[in-house]
Amino acid sequence: MISGLFSLLGAAVLVVIDQLIKHWATAALLPVGNMDVLPGIVELRYCLNDGMAFSMLAGKQTLLIGMTSVMLVVVAAMLFARKMPVWERISWTLILGGGVGNLIDRVLNGVVVDYINVLFMHFAIFNFADICVCVGVGLLMLVVLLDSFKKEETAKQKADDDGTA
Repeated sequence: MISGLFSLLGAAVLVVIDQLIKHWATAALLPVGNMDVLPGIVELRYCLNDGMAFSMLAGKQTLLIGMTSVMLVVVAAMLFARKMPVWERISWTLILGGGVGNLIDRVLNGVVVDYINVLFMHFAIFNFADICVCVGVGLLMLVVLLDSFKKEETAKQKADDDGTA
């Protein structure tokens, strides 16, 4: 229960950071369009996205809001209901915070504010909430993979011990 509350608090902090950055991006970047951070590498560019990652499902706001809401409720419930290792909890907290940050934009504005543009390769413009979700998913995959290796090693060790006893 306490760890679930800490997870929700952590997700709420991420949402506040995300919303503050998007507010700044709208105020500072909308009038100028873009701003160099590292010339030729990264710029800040004001962009509105009515889809999800890479503009998939563009224009399908009702579907995106519905799907995202259901998934985030499940994640929040899981953070309260399941006992989990700290790195798994951090992963789900990042996913929840980032997901809620973008959901707020969709519900209030019908679009998500994106502003980070990587210039050295062709890539989608993204935002802090997207980073939270992607880092959370990547970390979760690592946690699952390492847990799988650990279980495999434990099973192998047990089989070795049973065979020699």
